[in-house]
Amino acid sequence: MSTTMIYMVRHGDSPKDGKERTRGLTGKGLLDAQRITDRLKEEKVDVVVSSPYLRSILTVEKAGQQIGKEVVVIEDLKERIFSSAAERVSDKELVPLLEKSFLDPQFSLQGGESNADCQKRAVNVLKGLLDTYRGKKVVVGTHGAIMTLMMAHFDPRFDLKFLHRTSKPDIYRMEFDGQELVNVQRLWEVSTPVQ
Repeated sequence: MSTTMIYMVRHGDSPKDGKERTRGLTGKGLLDAQRITDRLKEEKVDVVVSSPYLRSILTVEKAGQQIGKEVVVIEDLKERIFSSAAERVSDKELVPLLEKSFLDPQFSLQGGESNADCQKRAVNVLKGLLDTYRGKKVVVGTHGAIMTLMMAHFDPRFDLKFLHRTSKPDIYRMEFDGQELVNVQRLWEVSTPVQ
């Protein structure tokens, strides 16, 4: 058996305003990125890849430095394109949009991408990673919706309810035998603020 480990790392907390591609991390997000690095050190990862969005790269780049490798940026790992606007979709708009999208995978806003289209492009990347890095441990810097869609391709339990239960950041270790998902384990523990 050639087991490959994929570590889905959802990015840390990022500012609410700004362009999708260039929004970085808040102070909390930067602190959590160090916690991500510390947690992944135990896993002895081989390679780190990421969405091209800055918040994802910043969340996993120290994990790459830790193993002496640069983050491999993969354009098709970007978050689902919700609309044609470059600005972030507000939380108020996003919640009903996600609900419609998970009920109808073909639904999209004008200039946006459907869940089905997003899932197809992302799963193609994931399958390529499984082939290229067979038997290795691969960190994937990612986002909530696209992470859920990739995981759902292999197991339908990863749905909108799952997405709503995830945190920023978050880590899920997916164990694959070839292209078959055999186990998923959450590795992230949400810290509670000191009162």
